[in-house]
Amino acid sequence: MTGQQFLQYIFSGITNGSIYALTALGFTLVYNATGIINFAQGELVMLGGLSAIGLYRAGLPLPLAFVGALIIVLIVAVMFEQLAIRPLMAKGVLAQVIATVGASLALRTAAMMIWGREALPLPPFSGDTPIRVLGASLTPQTLWVVGTTIVIVLALQFFYKRTLTGKAVRACAVNPLAARLMGVSYASVVLLSFAVSGVISAAGGAMVAPISFMSYSSGALLGLKGFAAATLGGLGNPLAAVFGGLTLGILEGLAVGLVSSGYKDAIAFVILLLVLFVRPQGLFGGRVVERE
Repeated sequence: MTGQQFLQYIFSGITNGSIYALTALGFTLVYNATGIINFAQGELVMLGGLSAIGLYRAGLPLPLAFVGALIIVLIVAVMFEQLAIRPLMAKGVLAQVIATVGASLALRTAAMMIWGREALPLPPFSGDTPIRVLGASLTPQTLWVVGTTIVIVLALQFFYKRTLTGKAVRACAVNPLAARLMGVSYASVVLLSFAVSGVISAAGGAMVAPISFMSYSSGALLGLKGFAAATLGGLGNPLAAVFGGLTLGILEGLAVGLVSSGYKDAIAFVILLLVLFVRPQGLFGGRVVERE
């Protein structure tokens, strides 16, 4: 492998890793608020991509199609929390997890009925002329993906550490009962977490659509890799989830060059199994969230 090839695989890994990081952030936000794994997270990413494609094909400019996709997925995420998760809060975590599995299947079926089975493209946000960096090619869309990830991470850090609502969310993640006793509305925190998770997932889906065509079945693999990334970094820790996503993406990119592209998708599952066996709390030892 030459230096140029190595850098090319790194660029590819960072691009994919940024999408995994956004998906992992969605898992982390919902987990911190509820203690459940939202198995519909990948489908929210898929829905964001297909919604942007559908709105663009309907005649909206690309920026408006992107914003429209965020709004659509936001509405879906809020309705999901209101209609499926909230009524099951008294039934325990298992019932809520099963509801997320059902939502995943429902969203996948609905997407197939609306957009069909074919993988659909979305034009790049700022052209497709490659940028040459030390002999390797970097597409402008990659800069959009990485830039969006950085902005979202910084915005979340500001929200959690500098706003009263963000501190209330953190309090519920540590001890929901104590947060309630201090006057924090736990139901509002859960709703907010699902809403923000939906917006982040939609942004990831719309950003990756110009690079990798989006179809109704794309969410399953993205969801599994996002979960693997969140587990790798440490489930419950947003920054660790981002690190896990980037690490997973880079390892996948290098696997293509060092082994074979046929093993690219298997990397995520091998890493997931290794983490579960060797260090279940993740590389950064994510805090175990206990709920009364």
